[in-house]
Amino acid sequence: MTLPPTGRRPLSPGSRAGLGAALVLLALVAAIDLADGGEAHYVGLLAAAPFLAAAFAGWRIVLAVGVVSTVVGGFFAAYGGRPTLAGIVNVVGILVATGIAAGVAVIRQRQLDQIAELSRLASVAQAAVLRPLGPRVGSIAVAGRYISATAAADIGGDLYEALDTPYGVRIIIGDVRGKGLDAVRLASIVLGSYRHVAYERADLRAIVADLDKAVARSVGDEDFVTAALLEERGGTLTIVNCGHPAPLLLRRGQVIALEPPAPAPPLGFMPVARPRVERLEPGDRLLLFTDGLGEARRDGEFFPTADRAWRLLGHGTVADGLASLETALVEWVRGRLDDDIALVLLEYTGADTGSAAPLPSWEYGAAGS
Repeated sequence: MTLPPTGRRPLSPGSRAGLGAALVLLALVAAIDLADGGEAHYVGLLAAAPFLAAAFAGWRIVLAVGVVSTVVGGFFAAYGGRPTLAGIVNVVGILVATGIAAGVAVIRQRQLDQIAELSRLASVAQAAVLRPLGPRVGSIAVAGRYISATAAADIGGDLYEALDTPYGVRIIIGDVRGKGLDAVRLASIVLGSYRHVAYERADLRAIVADLDKAVARSVGDEDFVTAALLEERGGTLTIVNCGHPAPLLLRRGQVIALEPPAPAPPLGFMPVARPRVERLEPGDRLLLFTDGLGEARRDGEFFPTADRAWRLLGHGTVADGLASLETALVEWVRGRLDDDIALVLLEYTGADTGSAAPLPSWEYGAAGS
């Protein structure tokens, strides 16, 4: 038989900790006073119990602790039937301390509620910026995953997008320097600009120039955005990398880092990036990620992304692959990540039969070299 809910919410871990610590203090003071013959020599220490509870618990628990402290203090103040002035003063002090501690608990809870609300709003803003990917864009099967840091960290500015444009499937992944709402704001600026210019510019380098201007107008001198832009057209993959971790190509059991021909600075520092061009084969998979993956470590040892990539990502759908990678990563760091991670896994399923704009001349040259 299922019992109806009682409407009582269980105590939070913080409330349990505060209540437990306060009760331990009460027991210790009572034991010491009893061992001292019942004289109220240490009753004044009971005033600390409500403050100890207020450091972790809500005001209701603080008041409950204060009531118990007052009863215990009154018992020892009247021990032997002769209340003393010192005992009465101690009991009054416990009552005053309880009122002050309850006020502290109320203020602390309000601050925690405000922080939680801000965090929730920031998460909502981030979710609005990062639209869901896939399951298919043009001739590419695609899945995206955002892994939030479990450490007490602000939300990050990781970003990704995949679009089916007249110039082929275009994907961006990027990472804003810094964290918090400012990082989310800059990520939204980059994605907003990208979602416009990706349909207008025939050359990925022109898109980079437009995004660089958008970043430069919106940030300070030391702010930047690392980014990798990819374009798949008729089985030809073009990558322009601006200071971002190189994508990993998974092909027939091998994992190949698609490093750029020459390094280029991030967006915001006027990058001049040289494209890398590869010919894709049906079944090829590409892992795009932000530097949180490369920095994930356990006991100083970094997560072996390249060594495990094929075993984790080469099975099932692209969504299955990302789920396996996330599970292995969280196990590796024992559930504690220092930075948010954005992951995008792509699979080339074959040339799209749809029409597309002709390849620019520089891409013909790069593909044939």
